[in-house]
Amino acid sequence: MTKIRLVTWNINSVRARLDLAGQMIATYDPDVICFQETKVQDHMFPLNFFAERGYVHHAVAGQKSYNGVATLSRIPLDNIDRRDWCDKGDARHVEVGLPGGVRLHNFYVPAGGDEPDAAINDKFAHKLDFLDEMTRWSADLPRDSRYILVGDLNVAPLESDVWSHKKLLKVVSHTPLECEKMMTLMQAHDWVDVMRHFAPEPERLYSWWSYRARDWRAADKGRRLDHVWASPRLKDKMRRMEVLEPARGWEKPSDHAPVLVEFDR
Repeated sequence: MTKIRLVTWNINSVRARLDLAGQMIATYDPDVICFQETKVQDHMFPLNFFAERGYVHHAVAGQKSYNGVATLSRIPLDNIDRRDWCDKGDARHVEVGLPGGVRLHNFYVPAGGDEPDAAINDKFAHKLDFLDEMTRWSADLPRDSRYILVGDLNVAPLESDVWSHKKLLKVVSHTPLECEKMMTLMQAHDWVDVMRHFAPEPERLYSWWSYRARDWRAADKGRRLDHVWASPRLKDKMRRMEVLEPARGWEKPSDHAPVLVEFDR
């Protein structure tokens, strides 16, 4: 194998959408899958379903009904770890080692609730604290390291990451404060925005469409909440990126589309 094909996807309940997971595997054949918002405790995660499809290596961090991340792989994983961000005890991160000394981090950043005011909204305060902690962590990473960071980061930082910059300035996920914090986070390790490397601004680039629109394709009121970043040392290994928009149109879909990337090994 000369490349690693990776899919990151907020599946919005892995057990409720197990058929869609199977459809994604059959259609796109990734080597590694990073799920967010799995909404299942570790002992109830459907590992056999994925093992039957070749994903015999796994790292799962779950809890009942909420949050949860999982990394499933046909490639051996090592040095599996998880971190309790913000000391909340929730399942929002798992780390694994890939061949070639690459560390893969799978994140689910808090959504932040509806009111973009940390003084009155604890969920928004949690989100800001989470991003700040990620920034400190990123700043401590060795400059010659080989990291890939993926997941639902719940911020659409650029104007072309949302359907209307002006209308979403006061909407959680695209407020100036969140966008500024994400830019600071990216600069802390000089992270390479893999998605924007292949789809530069001002190209429209979304990965999430609300359930509220009857015809999400026609409305196309999307946001780019899902991200793939790489350490600078991996920039020359990046080969491909695609937002798998057809999956958003499958029966009973997640409101997120999977994002596929390929790296040279």
